[in-house]
Amino acid sequence: MAPQVLIVGAGPTGLVLAIRLARHGVGVRIIDKNSGPGQASRAMAVHARTLEFYRQLGFADVVVNLGIKIEAIHLREGGEDVAELPLKDIGAGLSPYPFVLAFPQDDHERFLVEQLKAMGVEVEWNTELESFTQDEWGVRAVLERDGDRIACSSAYLCGCDGARSRVRESLKFDFSGGTYEHLYYVADVKTSGPENRDLVGHLGANTFALMLPVRSRGMQRLIGILPPQAEALPEPNFEDVRPVLEPLLGIKVEQVNWFSTYRVHHRVASQFRSDRCFLGGDAAHIHSPAGGQGMNTGIGDAVNLSWKLAQVLQGRAESTLLDTYQAERIVFARKLVATTDRAFQMIVSQGAGGQLLRGWLMPHVFPVLAGFAAARRTLFKTLSQVQIHYPDSHLSAGRAGDVIGGDRLPWVPQPDGEDNFSALQTLDWQLHVYGQPSALLGAAAREVSLPLHVYPWSDAADDAGLLRDAAYLIRPDMHVALALPRQELDTLRNLVERYHLRFAPAKTD
Repeated sequence: MAPQVLIVGAGPTGLVLAIRLARHGVGVRIIDKNSGPGQASRAMAVHARTLEFYRQLGFADVVVNLGIKIEAIHLREGGEDVAELPLKDIGAGLSPYPFVLAFPQDDHERFLVEQLKAMGVEVEWNTELESFTQDEWGVRAVLERDGDRIACSSAYLCGCDGARSRVRESLKFDFSGGTYEHLYYVADVKTSGPENRDLVGHLGANTFALMLPVRSRGMQRLIGILPPQAEALPEPNFEDVRPVLEPLLGIKVEQVNWFSTYRVHHRVASQFRSDRCFLGGDAAHIHSPAGGQGMNTGIGDAVNLSWKLAQVLQGRAESTLLDTYQAERIVFARKLVATTDRAFQMIVSQGAGGQLLRGWLMPHVFPVLAGFAAARRTLFKTLSQVQIHYPDSHLSAGRAGDVIGGDRLPWVPQPDGEDNFSALQTLDWQLHVYGQPSALLGAAAREVSLPLHVYPWSDAADDAGLLRDAAYLIRPDMHVALALPRQELDTLRNLVERYHLRFAPAKTD
């Protein structure tokens, strides 16, 4: 049976896309030209928004247990500690995952591969996309494996095949941006002394080094800029980095598992879609290391696209729903690449701005900010991606309380120990009311088989910025589509009619 969606690339973006499509009941095929999951991957941070998406799939707690919660950032300059920023439960009250998790991408990918396998979908390794064509009926691709050419037909094709994306190149999308001048390294090492469980970073002119813990092996992941003398070598190795790195981070490396070098880019594709073909993850946007945003953003792409493809393929929405993928994600990607680029350039800059940031702001202002709950909450919202919203989307409308259409649904814990995110594991549309729903709203919801979840009004709901007795239409990706302060039925009906949406009736035991 032909797959409904062909996914090219089995990194985190492609794997999450495949898992969620499979959960929606969509036939999927996923290929990757490599022989298995990456070994020398450099993405380490798993942010709260990604864990919220994983909770929808039922494995967030497993991922948390496989990683390490980072409790503090230690900043160093000139071989000395200059500042510490506590991170423990920095997002308390904002998310069920109020922390930053260190979980290396290689371990992460292997975990996702096993989750997908448990759903009956195997990654086809050593399989490369050779070419493809598309028309109004679908996509016809030619795959290459072990010298054999294999024909594959599908309704849609998703390019999650990284910075050198064959899909993006074939679609002739521009991939403008730049490449940082320095060469970077990533290494997996064992250090002497007490086990480090925090993020340690060194900042300096044209020097940048990070150390994060890897729970699965009791090792440390090192990421940084190669020293000039090492960058000039044809094949630098860890011994070329050691004399500079160890004093910078205040460590002694006893064992090196592996070491690799790479270039860092900052680019965004001119389009994320051409008819039946889509881009996601590094194929669509690549980032500086600042804030650990790249992998998490790619996973967000996958979540956004998966439910829209599923609804269209299952005849539950018009194909115009797919237009909202690029409209929603490309705006965020452009802004993120620009802001992470500026932050990263300032950190490593030799100029006065960089010296001011490292020499005064970091050691003097950071400790002060650490003492202010509001500042720490703002930092969490920015890093964790819980602040991503789509206010200009055609799927978004209304405002009720502090919540506008397009926002992530605020997290509201309940007195019984549950919360309002539990209902979101259906991966489908639903209505939420915090207070009292009207009889008309209840009747309208039943008429279109739209599940209605009613929560008692509480201080937690008020603190989250929700409005008492308002209605919120929640999308399958946990974003608010409509915020209806007076439970307006006409706004709800207009959206349903625009995309010919069909909802799934609530399941009963």
